[in-house]
Amino acid sequence: MRIIGLAGWSGAGKTTLLVKVIPRLVARGLRVSTLKHAHHRFDMDQPGKDSHAHRQAGATEVLVSSATRFALIHELREEPEPRLHELLGKLTPVDLVLVEGYKREPHPKLEVHRAELGKPLIHPDDPHVVAIASDRPVPQARVPRVDLDDVERIVDILLTHAGRIEPVMAQVRSA
Repeated sequence: MRIIGLAGWSGAGKTTLLVKVIPRLVARGLRVSTLKHAHHRFDMDQPGKDSHAHRQAGATEVLVSSATRFALIHELREEPEPRLHELLGKLTPVDLVLVEGYKREPHPKLEVHRAELGKPLIHPDDPHVVAIASDRPVPQARVPRVDLDDVERIVDILLTHAGRIEPVMAQVRSA
């Protein structure tokens, strides 16, 4: 398995870019998984559903399965939020894991940057940024810059710079 992240400030277009990139990777014959960090409370479950009732009753994990998919929901309760390497270890092996968020973790990443947000670049303070996808030129960049709309080139950059998951997990674990 290989891993690369898309990192940037909220509103930069990470998810929008991912949903353009994933089909291109799949068309190239790759099996792709994603791991997304949420900075806020989220709930994939819905009140009124049996699985929600199980969780509300105190179940630590609820596994919902059908003929087309399954989902495991784990309640952290008083446990700390799992670190990136712990979550990566829960994934089924695939060719490429795309990580959205986790911008402070030491894994290779493409920075997604929109000048209009007025936020600073993550690069050059993060040596793990391998390239920047931006809506405008970034003259101060010390890594390659690609236009946010050049999806094929972005796919090429992601594949070129994705790291093997084992050393990345070891590096993340020790960070």
